[in-house]
Amino acid sequence: MLSAQPLDSLEMAPYGWVLDIDAAFAAHQGQSINAGTSRRADLPGSLALDDQGGRPLVCVFRAVAQAASGPWQSLERHRLGTQTFVPLATRGPSVSTTSRSVCVLLVALGDDAPDERSLKAFCVNNQQAFTLKPGIWHHPLIALHDSDFLVIERSADQVDCEVRSLPRPVTVSMPSMPT
Repeated sequence: MLSAQPLDSLEMAPYGWVLDIDAAFAAHQGQSINAGTSRRADLPGSLALDDQGGRPLVCVFRAVAQAASGPWQSLERHRLGTQTFVPLATRGPSVSTTSRSVCVLLVALGDDAPDERSLKAFCVNNQQAFTLKPGIWHHPLIALHDSDFLVIERSADQVDCEVRSLPRPVTVSMPSMPT
């Protein structure tokens, strides 16, 4: 069993970037824009979307709730581009959205296949987004509630998605935190 940990920049660094809205404003207070009616905080990371004729695609994934525990049996990767996931809204009656986990991010390193030794599970809260680096093995979106996510990814005529089965299914345990 793999223990999920809260998403943080240091642990996520080999796989991509954490886009933590609260932390960005706490650290830098943001830049005043629009005649002082808004503040802007730049987030870490970069997007890679144009390799081999790719172009940026902004879309919405409407995810169905899944149990965090799995079992999860395969991972995918996109060698030619980054993928950014931004939680938008949790759907459903009387669902509170205060500092709650919105999804589980299951990631691994590896050349031709996921390296089980590098497998990590992260809990993503509703004030965080994340960008996966090109070539990072990951499970498709594991939403903990029926939710919408803004996704920024590479689009091209050539499909850039490799899927590999894990040698054995992985289960995930969640920490004690609001879900």
